[in-house]
Amino acid sequence: MNPMRSLYLTGVLLCLLVLAGCTETETAPEVKHLEGGIFGTFWVVSIADPVSDEQLTALRQGIEDTLEHVDLQMSTWKPQSELMQLNGHPVGEWLVVSPELMQVLSLSQTISAQSGGAFDVTVGNLVNLWSFGPEQRPDEIPEPEQLQTRLATAGYQGLELDTSASQARRQRDFFIDLSGVAKGFGVDEVARYLTAQGLSHFLVNIGGELVASGEREPGQSWRIGIELPHSGVQVAHHIIPVKDMSIATSGDYRNYFEVDGQRFSHTINPLTGWPINHRVASVTVLTPENAEADAWATAMMVLGTEGMPLAESLQLRVLMLERNADGWTTHLSSAMVEYLGEEKAQALLHGEQ
Repeated sequence: MNPMRSLYLTGVLLCLLVLAGCTETETAPEVKHLEGGIFGTFWVVSIADPVSDEQLTALRQGIEDTLEHVDLQMSTWKPQSELMQLNGHPVGEWLVVSPELMQVLSLSQTISAQSGGAFDVTVGNLVNLWSFGPEQRPDEIPEPEQLQTRLATAGYQGLELDTSASQARRQRDFFIDLSGVAKGFGVDEVARYLTAQGLSHFLVNIGGELVASGEREPGQSWRIGIELPHSGVQVAHHIIPVKDMSIATSGDYRNYFEVDGQRFSHTINPLTGWPINHRVASVTVLTPENAEADAWATAMMVLGTEGMPLAESLQLRVLMLERNADGWTTHLSSAMVEYLGEEKAQALLHGEQ
């Protein structure tokens, strides 16, 4: 694997297509774009607020500094990262961590408990074993003994947090992998930075995880296309308007390997240690903050359609695309229907954009 890939590629996922407004007019504000690379993927920031070229230059530097700071905290590809220091710290001993890392670990533990372990950041050794982490293993099916050994050490219950003292410890020798949440946290951090600079109308996109603030133009929400899960050319299967909301998608077809014609997805079921194996091809979740959406998209991808009752009970905005004999079936949670509106929701359920 390319060592430039960071931990985040193990959790991603589908690319979301950012679509322009329906009509450009002479009075519409010019949307300016900044872009670059981080976490082994791309980042794009679209700004609809009026900004000068000088401001754009300063904003670029601020965005890059923000992302590099998150990478130094949470990457598994950088030995000097704060997360890797925690992974290398003696089992059973407390380590003081930054408020940002504590925030991500606390959120992860909450969602692990709510999802019954479908989301679990302690499965890094399993991710590595299946060739999707920094261990640089060949693309092959692990030996059963290796799989059981690593599965036995994992489990979110073995990660202990003392939030009052901002310290964490591993009770077993597992490897923490934040691929299902840290990229979303990076999106949130960039959004917080832009807001602090006085901006109100922008779209942050890091490897397909997005947060939309304000509007693309007056009266026109940002419009996001959810990609149809096919290899090759990107096609927007569903288009949804997003305003003051974040969106994250987890899918099974962008990052995988094949052995004897069988596909093995990067999404590992923490309860079995095996890659997921069901008909759900992608899950999209909308929440106010992207770290939460990122984690829940991963959890729901593990659970598949059996996770929809949980989404209902927690009032999560969830859209699932499930393979069937004729193509695709769309599943929407009640909270997603409420967010989209009945007319738009019905259009999506019937295959209309």
